[in-house]
Amino acid sequence: MKQMLFSVVAGLTLSLATSAAHAGSDAVVVEDAWARASIGTSRPGAAYMEIRNTGDETVTVTGLVTDLAKMPEIHRTSTDDRGVSSMAPAGEVEIAPEATVALEPGGLHAMLMQLQRPMKEGESFSLTLLFSDGGEVRVEIPIRSISARGPED
Repeated sequence: MKQMLFSVVAGLTLSLATSAAHAGSDAVVVEDAWARASIGTSRPGAAYMEIRNTGDETVTVTGLVTDLAKMPEIHRTSTDDRGVSSMAPAGEVEIAPEATVALEPGGLHAMLMQLQRPMKEGESFSLTLLFSDGGEVRVEIPIRSISARGPED
């Protein structure tokens, strides 16, 4: 009886600890997700969205997962004083409480390297955002035309 009671208490404690560990990423809302169609698979694709933290703790995006690309990463586009633009991995992205981080053309964006299939207009794909608290947020991303400039195009 004591062993059964211990198992129930241990299981309840583990359950409570697990739910508390995901409190940060549970407060994340993703809006206005979209991507442009690609030209085949030889060039990387990109996805854009707004990631809003509705909670009272900072959340940190640590990575991306999708079956569409072997190497999805958050990249940052920057332009130097000569007007030359370049992209580089952004690393982890922190989102303060009640703040929104925009992944948009010309700034932070989800870079989809080593595409496994073409990104075709009218289709969609799943992208999972990974967080430092172990949580995940899955987003279905519609693919717009190759000339799209926003989620409505």
